[in-house]
Amino acid sequence: MTKSFSQSELQAIADALGDTSDGLTGSEIAHLLATCKMADPTSDMAKRHRLYNAFAESQNGRQNREAILAFIRRSMKPALYVRQPERYEPMRKNLNVALAFAGLAVDESGTLVPVQRAQTLSDAQRRANDLRADLELRNIHPEVLRFCREELLADNYFHAVLEAAKSVAEKLRQLTGLTDDGATLVDRALIGDLPLLAINPLSSESEKSEQRGLANLVKGAFGMFRNTTAHAPKIKWAVNKEDAEEVFALLSLIHKRLDVAQMPARA
Repeated sequence: MTKSFSQSELQAIADALGDTSDGLTGSEIAHLLATCKMADPTSDMAKRHRLYNAFAESQNGRQNREAILAFIRRSMKPALYVRQPERYEPMRKNLNVALAFAGLAVDESGTLVPVQRAQTLSDAQRRANDLRADLELRNIHPEVLRFCREELLADNYFHAVLEAAKSVAEKLRQLTGLTDDGATLVDRALIGDLPLLAINPLSSESEKSEQRGLANLVKGAFGMFRNTTAHAPKIKWAVNKEDAEEVFALLSLIHKRLDVAQMPARA
């Protein structure tokens, strides 16, 4: 049986893509509908209503959702946002909340991938609130708490862990001005007799050992969590609430150490 989106799923997808502040522009919608060979029956209406009507007419006429999936794939190609990269992630995250109820998500590369179907938004919100409350009791770093939102947790903590792990690399780049990633970024930022970032005065062997330990800890976190979640299908890398809490606690410790880091003076 050919799959179709339900009316509520179509509405949620149209609302996300046609969002007033974070969605597609009117001209982008016109171009994408034409490219996907979809009619634009109500081009004078608000964007989200325009998209819903176009999607509904296409699905009803074709008796499948293939044109809508093609629209989503084309609209979420990262290359389209090279000049306005700040637009991409807010729209992708809004869209993924809508797609979660259809068992789909758009990953960072713009690819549509299957995920565990969300049942209710209230379940996702409750999950987020429960986890956040537990983490606040642990005094988890605010930069990690930002990733405990319902739209990320709608997919069994998988994307929340991935995004939180990436936040450490982004912090290292912000503090140092480097553009590297992964182990190369850690080596250039934290390793060496006079690293770019030092978490202590490095005046004793014990302090130097602590510095090396942090570098190894960050590398280990990237290798175990960030790289695993980025490259493995979610179905093969399950993350439950307890796992997420432990990962967030580790990432919080790293963030707190980086908060006190300084760039040593160079002669």
